Amino acid sequence: MSSATPHRLPLAGVLRLGRPSDIWFKPALSVVAAVAPPNLALLALGRLDLAMYTMAGSLCALYGHNRPYAARARALAWVVLGMVGGLAVALLAAALTTNAVVLVTVGAVLAAAQKTVCDATRIGPPGNVVLTFISSASLFVPQTPGQIPGHLGLALATGAWAWLVGMAPGLLRPHGPERRATAQALNAAAAYAGTRGTADGHARARAATAAAIHAAWQSLLAAGSRPDRTRRALERLLVRAEVALAAPADTDPARLRAWARDLRGTGRVPRVEAPRESADELLGVAAEQALPPRSPWHLLAPLAPLAARTALGCALAGYAALALGVGRPYWALVTAASLYQANVSLTWNRGVQRVVGNLVGVLAFAALAPLAHLHPAALVLCCIALNFGAEALIGRNYWLGSVCVTPMALLITEFARAQNPAELITDRIVDTLVGALVGFAAAVAVTNRRAGDRLEQALTAAERARENTARLLAEPHPAPHALESARRGLAAALVDLRATADAAAGEWWQRALPEERVVLTEQSGHRTLAATVRRQGLVPRDRDEDPGREHDRDQGPGRTTEDIRP
Repeated sequence: MSSATPHRLPLAGVLRLGRPSDIWFKPALSVVAAVAPPNLALLALGRLDLAMYTMAGSLCALYGHNRPYAARARALAWVVLGMVGGLAVALLAAALTTNAVVLVTVGAVLAAAQKTVCDATRIGPPGNVVLTFISSASLFVPQTPGQIPGHLGLALATGAWAWLVGMAPGLLRPHGPERRATAQALNAAAAYAGTRGTADGHARARAATAAAIHAAWQSLLAAGSRPDRTRRALERLLVRAEVALAAPADTDPARLRAWARDLRGTGRVPRVEAPRESADELLGVAAEQALPPRSPWHLLAPLAPLAARTALGCALAGYAALALGVGRPYWALVTAASLYQANVSLTWNRGVQRVVGNLVGVLAFAALAPLAHLHPAALVLCCIALNFGAEALIGRNYWLGSVCVTPMALLITEFARAQNPAELITDRIVDTLVGALVGFAAAVAVTNRRAGDRLEQALTAAERARENTARLLAEPHPAPHALESARRGLAAALVDLRATADAAAGEWWQRALPEERVVLTEQSGHRTLAATVRRQGLVPRDRDEDPGREHDRDQGPGRTTEDIRP
């Protein structure tokens, strides 16, 4: 079919507050620890005009909080290098020209590159927004070639400090990220096992559980190739979560939640017995990736439409702000860059959240400005407090975090010299509206017409993974390593299929999606996973009398043992 799928622009629920992240305080405290010492040192030296460059490095402390410490060390190092690299390009452009159109163009290209790399590497929140904010703002700071090395040195030094801040919690809780990921998988599995709602709700819970389990395994893989006693215990708990996904009717949700609670803090990881003796052979087998590594081209090619949207939207937003005579067009550029999500529908949601948060934020700035103008120390302390507030609140909803980000960005512009609050507020409102409107228009104009193709590829990959697993199940004595690898591959393919289907469903102006095929592929894939779990001996002995029982609730009455066979 070639007909375009109709879409509406929803407002209900866009501003609804969610639950705070389990670790909301970690990025909030980390950014305070990374930002405060450099800024207070500049205050003591009377050089707050250099705060832009120290902030560039300090804000790197926002990244990597969900990653195991071995992986976090690498990720933070790359973030610091990426931040300093973008800053170097911006400072060089500012030193070579003062042409605003050229500078906006450079900023748009940088924003597109930062968006593409952050999405391809899945660096996680706050993604490209902080990198784009620093590089775009730096484009419009007066600069000479001789100043660039010193300014980059400040950013690199504070980036190293941010790296230390990000790694410091590992001294007290070295397995913290892996424990949290496992706890999230256990809680998701408990929610799935306890589902008593509609069939659609049941399917969503199953997809969320599969994604949480897959993310937890990836977290354990990223922790290194030599599992210790703690990691072995976490692997056993994840096997229990996988059993719950395959056999929800045979699962006690309360026990899963109790294990998840025990993973909080620094206490001993719950020791659970493997469901059967053969399960011991499966623990640690996940040392090889569930999916083969992809080439850089395969990672970047699907992001080409998103990169084009970002470049076009940021450039047009900046040009529009210049045409309106706004003195800080980079605000419009950053607003546009912050909108772009996996599809147009999500981009619309982010646009509404950005506008609402910024408008409330300028009111907060109007209230804070008199206090910040009392003394430079008050200005620094206000910015530090707003940094904490932004990271503490943004997990509830993007607009709530923006209420703190907006006044913080406005106050940062006053580090070099005090400015007229009314002028700053006016410019910020205009730039926000221009950036949001032009940025969303670019998202609609540059549609991702390859979304349907990628969904087709994800469907094919999931079907092949299921067929491979089914072929192994048909063998009398399949190798445990091969069966475990096939199960991991099928689980990863199903998670990728759901993510790809969700992204494609929110994209505009494309052919109708094969929704029925997606549902059938997911159902058959999960039945094969259930059969694999039972073949591997992961279901407890005393609950294994009825191999088809876990599908009664999910697939309806009349199912038999044959329903879980591939």
